[in-house]
Amino acid sequence: MATRKPLALWTCPRCRRRFANRNQTHACGRHDLAHHFHGKDPAIRALFEAVRDAVAACGPVTVIPEKTRIAFQVRMSFAQVTPRARWLDGHVVLARRLQHPRFRRIESISPRNHVHHFRLTTLDEIDAAFRGWLREAYAVGAQEHLRTGRGARRLDA
Repeated sequence: MATRKPLALWTCPRCRRRFANRNQTHACGRHDLAHHFHGKDPAIRALFEAVRDAVAACGPVTVIPEKTRIAFQVRMSFAQVTPRARWLDGHVVLARRLQHPRFRRIESISPRNHVHHFRLTTLDEIDAAFRGWLREAYAVGAQEHLRTGRGARRLDA
C-alpha cells in the first residue's frame, strides 16, 4: 500500500501559526518563553529545558509558547507543558489509551487521539518511560498513525 504525501500545513493569516487542518480553532497570539518562567524557581526552567531536549531527540519540532502553555508540534501539537511554581503540568497525545500510574488522567478525543496528563517535579522523571511516551506522541504529531491506518508505533518502556 503506497503512503500518501502529507498535505501542506495551513498558516493562520493573523498569527502565522501553522496547522494540519485549515481554519483550526486556536487563540491567536504571539508569546515568548520568558513570560512562562517569570518569577519561577530556576529549577522549573531547567526541568522544561530537559523536557525540550527529550522532545528534540525525537526529531524536528516546533516549540510554540502560548498564553497558558508551551506546545510541541510536528504537523499537529503532540505534547505540551505548563510551568507552575514547583512543577510542570503537561500532556502527551497517544494513539491509544495507556494506563500508567504516572498519568493523572486520560481524555479520549477520538479513537486514535488520547490525551495523557502528567506532572513532572524532578529531572529523574524524564526517564526511559517518559522518553518512550514522547517518541510515541511525536509519531502522532507527525500523523503517522493516520498514514498507516493503524495505531502509532508503540515504544513501550
